Amino acid sequence: MLEAQAHSHLKTLLRQGESNWPHHLTLSRLVGRSLRRGDRTLLSLAPNQRERWWLGLLMPLCLQPSSAVLVLTAQQRQRLLQVERPRLARQGFRLACWEGNSPPPQDQLWLLDHAGLIQAHRHGLLGDRQLLLPGIDQLSEQLRRCMAIRLDASHWEQLRLALPQAEKPLLEMHERLSRQLFREAPRVDACIRLDNSACQSLRDLLSVLGPCPSPWSDLLTCDPREWANWAELDHTMLQWSWCLEPLEPLQQLQGLLSQRPVLMLSDSGDSTRLEQELLAANATPTVTAVLRETELEEPLPLFAPRRQPLPNTEIYAEHLLEQSRRLILGRPGLTVLLLDDPSLRRTLTASLAAEFGTRVQDECTAPEANGVISGSWSWWLQHLHLLPEPEQIIIGLLPLASLTNPITAARVERLKSQGADWFRSLLLPEALRQIPAAVAPLRRSGGRLAVLDGRLRGRSWGDQVLQRLRGADNVEPLPAARAELQPELRRQALTTMAGSYVQIPRNGSLQPVVASLAAFCCST
Repeated sequence: MLEAQAHSHLKTLLRQGESNWPHHLTLSRLVGRSLRRGDRTLLSLAPNQRERWWLGLLMPLCLQPSSAVLVLTAQQRQRLLQVERPRLARQGFRLACWEGNSPPPQDQLWLLDHAGLIQAHRHGLLGDRQLLLPGIDQLSEQLRRCMAIRLDASHWEQLRLALPQAEKPLLEMHERLSRQLFREAPRVDACIRLDNSACQSLRDLLSVLGPCPSPWSDLLTCDPREWANWAELDHTMLQWSWCLEPLEPLQQLQGLLSQRPVLMLSDSGDSTRLEQELLAANATPTVTAVLRETELEEPLPLFAPRRQPLPNTEIYAEHLLEQSRRLILGRPGLTVLLLDDPSLRRTLTASLAAEFGTRVQDECTAPEANGVISGSWSWWLQHLHLLPEPEQIIIGLLPLASLTNPITAARVERLKSQGADWFRSLLLPEALRQIPAAVAPLRRSGGRLAVLDGRLRGRSWGDQVLQRLRGADNVEPLPAARAELQPELRRQALTTMAGSYVQIPRNGSLQPVVASLAAFCCST
């Protein structure tokens, strides 16, 4: 069988010191099984394992020609063609790869990016080929970006030239929208959501004028209930761009995952949100497996005081600066500070740089040995493999998506209309999905984690975040566990010393001395 062949060849290859990752053999057997059976498999890997899955994925493909489709980002494609494929070739393993918009004429691995995947699906070119999807956690976001429609000033001019009979109403509509958007912009870098009435007016106008050039023709096919639309303003040129993105791309690309076998690799460390997306797309996996790494399940040293201000309070910026300064002071290693608020991050970075100098940088991939890097969560998750393992990570803001983001706001409104708990079904799961991979480097380096967001302790859902931060299930940090045991330990000690029968007068009656002493000691 393919599984046994892949296991044998890969075992020989690993003896030559190709990699020390413990799951190569298990992964190759699971991949071989999925290719042979043609099922829908979800393999959950440890977070932030630096894409060590390549050998286990490619070995079965080398041994048996397959008509599978491997969907890669630009960076992953570069690594495949320049690193992994030559490495296998040096060991005598050949992997035929087909690139292009049309499918290969024979059984060959077809390489596609996410835009190519969408086009192949829409034109019915995928057939019953098995999809190989590493990084399945980012699939929806990748598809959303590829399906996006962007209309700027040049496209309005294009439409005006194509439909000269509608030149006047088009100019009037564009001028009216421009005045409205620049008047309502709360700040220079803001994105302004466009209401459905403006979109519908334009759709009605275009529908009666006849055929429109692309991308206007794509606009007419969009269901406004399933797409978010907003305007990005350029205050320098006094121009704006109309942006549209699908809310749930997997549901709009019907049958992409449900009509064919699929092998999915997840490395987020939390599959709750992914499982929801697959269920909604009618693509629930038939086979699931979890490949854990013990070193990434150990609890982290955690600094998270119970009484911290909330991010929406006036004193939060000062609190963040003071605590960050204290945590950075005297640290010999790399510190990473994570928060998604651009304005707050710029202010904090500037204030820390005024004290610590050039060692403080914003989203820098070449820090000093004891440098301080401030960045967004998305930037850190994308670039952490390019940086040394940090000594500490300071979480200024938990990665909860802001409702000022047009996509997030539209998705929340959609869930509200369905009567769903939009926070616990969308915002919280997506935040939890980012945490394990973001803090994984600390587990390897033995570093320290600090959380300065008061919502961790001040909100009921904070316990779920703590669970992800700690990593190990049901593991309480030693200081917290000790604090909870203190009252009981005090009672036992006082009972042993005083005896349960000794009584003293208190409030007009005799009471056991143990109760009085315990009440006093536990209150201090």
